[in-house]
Amino acid sequence: MLDQICESVLQAGEMVRSAGDIAAKTHEKTSAADLVTEYDVALEAFLRERLLALLPGAVFFGEEEALEGDPSRGWAFIVDPIDGTTNFVRGIHPVDISVALAKDGMVEYGVVYDPWRRELFSGARGGGAFLNGKPIRVSGRPLSRGIFLMGTALYKREYLRPTLALTERLMARSCDFRRLGAAALDLCYVACGRAELFFEYSLCPWDYAAGSLLVTEAGGVAGTMEGAPLPILRRSSVWVSNRVNAAVVPELLGGGGDLPRQEF
Repeated sequence: MLDQICESVLQAGEMVRSAGDIAAKTHEKTSAADLVTEYDVALEAFLRERLLALLPGAVFFGEEEALEGDPSRGWAFIVDPIDGTTNFVRGIHPVDISVALAKDGMVEYGVVYDPWRRELFSGARGGGAFLNGKPIRVSGRPLSRGIFLMGTALYKREYLRPTLALTERLMARSCDFRRLGAAALDLCYVACGRAELFFEYSLCPWDYAAGSLLVTEAGGVAGTMEGAPLPILRRSSVWVSNRVNAAVVPELLGGGGDLPRQEF
């Protein structure tokens, strides 16, 4: 199953690489910071057809289409056809395709592909995590010798102030930080040891489902800012890290972020 998901995602990646005149095929959804392109819609339709052919009867839970069925029961594909759409529109990389396959609300397979770097991250529960077929592990660096990644939850402006406050506190403990603008790749970069920690106050399931599995399969930890397991099927705060830094975010937040339940 994992190999077949990877094959479909690689084919979708070629569609991303061949995209042209992107700006003219871009529309605002809710604001100037919330964009969708005709390629997002086309790739989601392509992946829906290919993935459901692998597992007839599964639910397809994608960013661009209305949800049909209950993804918490049985098998469900959780898909972001283009993660980092603003990057994609402006010709800034990274951009990725993210696909998770969950059963009864628990992710069993995860695939994230960066088509420009041609980096395919993949993993299965209990089977480890891989980059282009080679095993990956989180780093062993403490934050004092490492970097962290963060997202700014631009669709949820109420989280801007706490995001910047936590960034400042983490910066005081680290060497530096990055904001990639593509959350699934942020998670993968923690999984393969390029960064030590990532957080964002508000992400949708298709942003973090696949990547969170890859982090844990690579030996890291993943959870919400409130200190709970990731819900996978609804918008949530997210933080992941290597084992060395597992207590950093909970410590800085005083045992929890005390955030309201997040809806789509």
